[in-house]
Amino acid sequence: MGPVLVTGAGGFAGSHLVEHLAGCHDVVAWTRSDPPESVARLGRWERIDLRDHARVCSAIDALRPSHVFHCAGSPHVAGSWDSWVVPLETNVRITHHVLDALRRAGSGARVLLTGSAHVYAPSPEPIAEDDLVTPASPYALSKVAQETLGLRAVVEDGLEVIVARSFNHTGPRQSAAFAAAAFARQVARIERGEQPAVIRVGNLDAQRDLTDVRDVVRAYALLLESGACGTVYNVASETARPIRWVLDELVARSRVPLRIETDPARLRPSDVPILVGDASRLRAATGWAPTVPPERMIDDLLEYWRSVG
Repeated sequence: MGPVLVTGAGGFAGSHLVEHLAGCHDVVAWTRSDPPESVARLGRWERIDLRDHARVCSAIDALRPSHVFHCAGSPHVAGSWDSWVVPLETNVRITHHVLDALRRAGSGARVLLTGSAHVYAPSPEPIAEDDLVTPASPYALSKVAQETLGLRAVVEDGLEVIVARSFNHTGPRQSAAFAAAAFARQVARIERGEQPAVIRVGNLDAQRDLTDVRDVVRAYALLLESGACGTVYNVASETARPIRWVLDELVARSRVPLRIETDPARLRPSDVPILVGDASRLRAATGWAPTVPPERMIDDLLEYWRSVG
């Protein structure tokens, strides 16, 4: 069996995936920047700019991976409103480069594309994979296009592609551009006296299906082993919690008193009121279920931000 390739390995989910796979697989980790210190000695790290089509083609041809986890891309919903170019280039163009390189190499690799639940239409009920897709942001539109590339490659190029539509997830090493990590970072900074005792927040009423990132990457690994080619799978806890719950849990763990203020800059032009997934297809294919309790997820997120300074 050839090596297992993880693109975007220096990112949030990618780095946790490298951590999960290391020790059991020959992992090759592609990144454009330095990897997190905690995973830098795991796997074989290579600096690959996925925007460089020729470089990607030559690297894939030399590596001949047996499995590819394509985690690289732009993950920011709110930031996508600032520039449509970024999500289209980093989610669509680089995906084309990876899939085209595999096609040119005659690769038989199984490929997991990390999609997003933000492609779905709003629904008060748990959303299944066949429910309506109506992307409401430039980010979501780019993820629909990315999925389309992957599923087209199955039919037209004979590639073995699986799509994982992940619902919200958090945990250690998540960027403070995301709500849960932003709250945790502010609590840690307030505890160290680095900012006034005020947490600035956006919309706290939105409800999200929030899973620990370590459970999410475990689902990715199981899907690439047992998932059906050309199939979309939700990765979700099936429980909706208001963003306010995350904040309340973090405030309860704070070592100092603090207060909450709404920051208009953190409000999105379009914010889905509730997003919760039906993960029954994933369970049936792999037996997956979340194992990290929500309380530990919050504990570990806060401890990470306390440790990084």
